[in-house]
Amino acid sequence: MAAVSTREQIVEIADDLFYRGGFEATSFADIAADIGISRGNFYYYFKTKDEILDAVIDRRLQRTSAMLDGWESQAPEPRERIVAFIELLIANRAPIMAYGCPVGTLCAELAKLDHVHRERAAEIFGLFARWLEKQFRALGADETARAWALHVLAWSQGVASLATAFKDEAFIRREVADIICWLDDRIVSLSQ
Repeated sequence: MAAVSTREQIVEIADDLFYRGGFEATSFADIAADIGISRGNFYYYFKTKDEILDAVIDRRLQRTSAMLDGWESQAPEPRERIVAFIELLIANRAPIMAYGCPVGTLCAELAKLDHVHRERAAEIFGLFARWLEKQFRALGADETARAWALHVLAWSQGVASLATAFKDEAFIRREVADIICWLDDRIVSLSQ
């Protein structure tokens, strides 16, 4: 049981370090030091940094799926679910202003490195895109559902990038309000 716990701690710490400092800049030694184990013990759980990255991506995919499933069960209407996604920008404003979006920063870094895991990391965006598309379809936007889903996803990523650059919480709140207004305008257009 301790092996599973230690492995999970390694993945959790690696996830945090990859987010705050970047995948390439984070070393085995950094992760081992943060968890308090020797590098030798560390190798018992992971032989390569790519193995850790793979586990981190798995963790993020699982956590994202669980969050989306939670919104499905907690919010009875698709609009409320989409708003929950949009309001992640406010809920996570402090880390976003400090480090950016965890998905966006990892995808950008792996793309720059032309890393073999870049497409796996992008699967997290795929989860969000398919989920948003499903919500727009539930609102009645059959032909435009995919485009609207990608628009909301792209808009939120742009807000996260600029929030990191400008460290401006008021900007985040204004943009979230604008995205929600845009959403409500789309919903009105569907009922006409």
